[in-house]
Amino acid sequence: MERFVEKFIRYLEIEKNYSAHTILNYKLDLEEFQKFLGEHPVEKVDYLGVRKYLAIMKEKGLQSRSVARKLSSLRTFFRFLTREGFIKANPIASILSPKLDKHLPQFLTEEEAARLIESSIPETLSGMRDRAILETFYSTGIRISELVGLNLDDVDVISGIVKVRGKGKKERIVPIGDRAIGAIRGYLEKRDMQTAALFLNPGRRRISDRGVRYMFKKYILLAGIKQGVSPHTLRHSFATHLLNRGADLRTVQELLGHANLGTTQIYTHLTTERLKNVYDKAHPRA
Repeated sequence: MERFVEKFIRYLEIEKNYSAHTILNYKLDLEEFQKFLGEHPVEKVDYLGVRKYLAIMKEKGLQSRSVARKLSSLRTFFRFLTREGFIKANPIASILSPKLDKHLPQFLTEEEAARLIESSIPETLSGMRDRAILETFYSTGIRISELVGLNLDDVDVISGIVKVRGKGKKERIVPIGDRAIGAIRGYLEKRDMQTAALFLNPGRRRISDRGVRYMFKKYILLAGIKQGVSPHTLRHSFATHLLNRGADLRTVQELLGHANLGTTQIYTHLTTERLKNVYDKAHPRA
């Protein structure tokens, strides 16, 4: 199976242009399936063999979402093998993904988001950087991986736009607000160091995902906000607040960089209060 996996990974890297993080997840899922197969050749894997593998995953206590992700990896792998002629039939073609429970994303109220951002005091260089990061998160709704990957050249302070490299190395342009631009400008003036990366750690290197999460936890405590909030919560808050204030779903989809509208639609479940207000105003017997 190893030679097939190597060909598949090259396909993901070169033809699909997937990110390193996504490719790593595929590798891990396929390695786990390879352990299950043992000496059994991948060319002879059938429907029952895959069902047995999924049953073992469930017996281990994996949640439906995790099982679905592993099945998705196998589905893409076997589809590749079938298309390239390495196997005659796809053993996963008729296997359905497990039904997933819909978990609504956690988000902050507008007041909580403002309190979180303003808990950072822009008096020191690190404080100015932190304020700029928090403002940028909330202003653009970008992912943490997209934020740490930002370069100076990606931010156009005149036009108020940011070039973002998202999942699958796809680029998109998102607007950025005046407060975030002001915070970034203040940070860069204080930083007085020209390097490609927009946000730096104390060692003057590009800040990492871990560094942002550590910083974020500090301000969650200072702002007195409930635990369990992460940088991704600001992304959820960004989308929810836009919808609550009248933005259409398609626009929010573009801003978030979602490939499918269905991914964005989960935020409509968070706008019940806005829907009730519209109903109360519009229905003659509300």
